[in-house]
Amino acid sequence: MTAHDIIKRPVITEASMDAMDENKYTFEVDVNANKAAVKHAIEEIFDVTVVKVNIMNVKGKLKRMGRYAGYTRKTRKAIVTLAEGDAIEIFGAEDAE
Repeated sequence: MTAHDIIKRPVITEASMDAMDENKYTFEVDVNANKAAVKHAIEEIFDVTVVKVNIMNVKGKLKRMGRYAGYTRKTRKAIVTLAEGDAIEIFGAEDAE
């Protein structure tokens, strides 16, 4: 798996935006990725130093469509703590003109 296969997308919520002040970034990652793979992928893609990685599994929700029931996909999230002074620009650079 390449680094771009491991990191799917950033998770943008109110809680994850507040955690960015503490240099913690939240990403949705591949279900089979482990902490070492996530750390290596973040360092390779964003050119930053990762201090700590926390991973959590998110269960799929029960959804019903009439009498039929099923579950949404399970996902995996990683909260990555970066070294002091490092930052990731999720939204890109904005022109101040």
